[in-house]
Amino acid sequence: GPVAETFRVIQGAMTEEYVRSTQGVFQFELSGDGGGTWYIDLKTKGGSAGFGKPPVTADVVMSMSSADFVKMFT
Repeated sequence: GPVAETFRVIQGAMTEEYVRSTQGVFQFELSGDGGGTWYIDLKTKGGSAGFGKPPVTADVVMSMSSADFVKMFT
């Protein structure tokens, strides 16, 4: 779905330099289609993004609808 595709694009766009300069872990609690817990880890070497809880404690937790998340990131 659109949420999974958005996270796939985010994961593909990550660079080590971007991870090094950002140093943040973001957790998203999404409601609606494709909802659940998702994360973007821009702190751990290499970075990662996907479904579930982040591998390390999130610095920021955001709650929103799946539709708003997709609008925000596309």
